[in-house]
Amino acid sequence: MKPARTALGRDDLAPLARAALGRSRVLTEVRRLRGGSRKGVYRLALDDGSTAVAYVWSPDEDYWDEQAADPRDPFSHASGLGLFTAAYERLAAVGVRTPRLLLADPTGTHLPADAAVVEDVPGGSLEALLERDPYAAAATLAELAGALDAMRGHTAPAFGKVAVVDRGGSAYGGSCEAVVRDRALRHIEEAADREPRVAAVRERLRDRLHALAAAVPPRTRHCLVHGELGPDHVLVDGEGRPVLIDIEGLMYFDVEWEHVFLELRLGPRHADLKPRDLDGERLRLYRLAMHLSLVAGPLRLLEGDFEDRGPMRAIAEYNLRRVLDGPEDRPPGIGLRRARPSGPSETARAAVEVAGPHGPASATRTAS
Repeated sequence: MKPARTALGRDDLAPLARAALGRSRVLTEVRRLRGGSRKGVYRLALDDGSTAVAYVWSPDEDYWDEQAADPRDPFSHASGLGLFTAAYERLAAVGVRTPRLLLADPTGTHLPADAAVVEDVPGGSLEALLERDPYAAAATLAELAGALDAMRGHTAPAFGKVAVVDRGGSAYGGSCEAVVRDRALRHIEEAADREPRVAAVRERLRDRLHALAAAVPPRTRHCLVHGELGPDHVLVDGEGRPVLIDIEGLMYFDVEWEHVFLELRLGPRHADLKPRDLDGERLRLYRLAMHLSLVAGPLRLLEGDFEDRGPMRAIAEYNLRRVLDGPEDRPPGIGLRRARPSGPSETARAAVEVAGPHGPASATRTAS
């Protein structure tokens, strides 16, 4: 049994806060926010009433306990300051809002871990707004659709993590669909080892995956995708504008991967964001792959010391039913939201992390 994880306190984070926010203000309170299974997220309160948010990447903050990830694997563990700063710079260049970066410390000067400090966006999450006032959320969804259009308009001839492709590199694998297929095949094996119902239909699932992948037409350019863009990964600022967070997994990939995840999380509200020209063959393959990841990922996470175990089991069960029932041409509705308590929570964010294309090898936000 691993020792209980201990959150950082005011004394731990005071040097980082001084470096980011100046010596004229004093850190008075630190609170670890419920959200994120791969990094620590801390709200910093200062004596003048202002706040900021610190991100800390260290093994003690990472519930996945993964080995060092190879960034050329597009689905490798999407965690780390280097991935974060590369994604931040690319989104800023495209004109997509994220919390303003105040300090990035890759040297361990202020904390014995990679860390960053960003602005604290005060408006809560899009998830909370949708639950509280669905009509008011319409304007934010419209702006989010515009941000997604801007991301789709920024393309590259190679696919993979932004930190790799923007530096002239490329990911492993011959195509997005081949990488998704191979990852989903691994998820079948991983889930079958933990769940007898998957083991009983292992060969049928493998055949389904191969058939769906074979039907996908080739594509030579790939656009920016967040990868796990649920409504809990979008904050809403004071003017109602969307602000993307948890951006470390930003990559060049098929836009259909983004929208399969969005339709899973948003249900009918996905219609506010969905382009009309998505490729149906890719959608069918990626829906099955996404459900498989949301079986394998939670089952893996439950073998560790993740805290909110009941809702995570519900996520695995819901997606297992989708895998067993099919078909892939039917949008999945709103399964994850029913499997979690309302409002932002550790479970809500971990569920998204289990689902994105960047899970540890990939179980992030998925399994790999």
